[in-house]
Amino acid sequence: MAEAVKEYDVLIIGSGAAGLTAALTLAESRRVLVLAKGELTSGSTAWAQGGIAAVLDAGDTFEDHIRDTMVAGAGLNDLATVEFVIEGAPAAIDRLFELGVPFNRDGDDLHLTREGGHSHRRIVHVHDATGWAVQAALLKAAEENPNITLLPHRSCIDLITGRHEDKYSGSGRVWGAYALNEETGKVESHVARATILAAGGAGRVYQFSTAPRGATGDGIAMAWRAGARVSNMEMMQFHPTCLYNLEVKNFLITEAVRGEGGHLLHPVTGHRIMQDYDPERMELAPRDVVARAIDDQIKRFGLDYVHLDISHQSPEFVTRHFPTIHEKLLGLGIDMTTGPIPVVPAQHYTCGGVVIGLDARTDLPGLWAAGECTESGLHGANRLASNSLLECFVFGEAAAQDILASWEELPAPPSIREWDESRVTDSDEEVVIKQNWTEIRRMMWNYVGIVRTTKRLERAKHRIDLLASEIEDYYGHFRVTTDLIELRNLHQCAELIVRSALKRHESRGLHYTLDYPETDEAATDTVLVP
Repeated sequence: MAEAVKEYDVLIIGSGAAGLTAALTLAESRRVLVLAKGELTSGSTAWAQGGIAAVLDAGDTFEDHIRDTMVAGAGLNDLATVEFVIEGAPAAIDRLFELGVPFNRDGDDLHLTREGGHSHRRIVHVHDATGWAVQAALLKAAEENPNITLLPHRSCIDLITGRHEDKYSGSGRVWGAYALNEETGKVESHVARATILAAGGAGRVYQFSTAPRGATGDGIAMAWRAGARVSNMEMMQFHPTCLYNLEVKNFLITEAVRGEGGHLLHPVTGHRIMQDYDPERMELAPRDVVARAIDDQIKRFGLDYVHLDISHQSPEFVTRHFPTIHEKLLGLGIDMTTGPIPVVPAQHYTCGGVVIGLDARTDLPGLWAAGECTESGLHGANRLASNSLLECFVFGEAAAQDILASWEELPAPPSIREWDESRVTDSDEEVVIKQNWTEIRRMMWNYVGIVRTTKRLERAKHRIDLLASEIEDYYGHFRVTTDLIELRNLHQCAELIVRSALKRHESRGLHYTLDYPETDEAATDTVLVP
């Protein structure tokens, strides 16, 4: 049995930086429901180590930050979006100050660090755990707000659209979402005048990723199935420096380690790797350049990893700047103050996603989106370090403000059909989900990774097509579980990534293919239409 319809003014899917920023603005006058898959803190925001890029120093300018973003994005960025986000950064930092985020200081001034691709020190941070501090401050404010209801352990299945109305109106609007209550096993209908997707990226499509367990592209897949366009899904960012350790997986070594002087070294010869790939920018080259360099070294010399070494800095300097990483590594027998850290690239960020405008509107009436599940035009072909949290704050606020400004134009929801489980049973073949999940992730890593070829992409597409009917058949016959919901979305995002990669006949930013190594003169988005 499905549970009864629950109605709010605004439904927000995702409890990270984008979702909670929107919720706090909307809650001044509206009743807001925030759904989170798993715990309220299980999204990518809490995992962000680096910081937030913002022009706050007298020697820095908006123009410099804009130029750095466009260079990192290989010209695929939308200039209007880049200007909109970067010029909104100081106000976003002010709001976080008001919420009590304890940014590091250098005397009376904020301490600003530098990361790859930035021409100035402009990263505000809380040691090396900025995301956790931001998540805690936003969540505390949301929990204290009587107009915000926070529901953890809700796995969204699909957006509620016109086809779910009791009496079909033909409006094409989004009215909320069906979600599995992970604790009761019941499917709930959450209905609202406006819905905001802030569900994060699709990192878990890959075998090796720094993304949290729940980053299975749910928002992107649901929006696509509902009829929204997606763009630039081939632009998957691989972070150059994920810890190589057989016991601990997916532990990120922040880019700030390189920003504060860390060197990338061949683990046997000690040769400084980046001299051979980008001698001018060295370790401060954009992430795509550094990730490809490490990938090339590992494949060329048969290595398991390369070394990231900051031990030439004083122990006091290292422990002051990177206390969280230092403590974590000590527990694994690695002392970064006296020796190197073994690192490998891993999928890190989804630069493509659901197409939105500066008002955070999608193609679908009643649906807004913000954060990593979107393609706003900010990141282009490669995200500049520490622009991601910034995008969440600016577009979370933009979505909220646009909903408030257009509130009188938003119709009240019609009667919605409850979730129908009359023709499904409990699964007796859970191994199918595990097998397909593992197969997709390994295939994407091997065929659609840092360096691509048309033949590999075609092989990946063939496997994805074969899995499609098997997954849909399983979905159609058995009751939904979080694992099944995630497999369905993971498969959908894998298909979108491969289709997009096959359409781009050039190498640009994060999309590097041996069959088309040159970059076209004109930068064009890869847009897929349902």
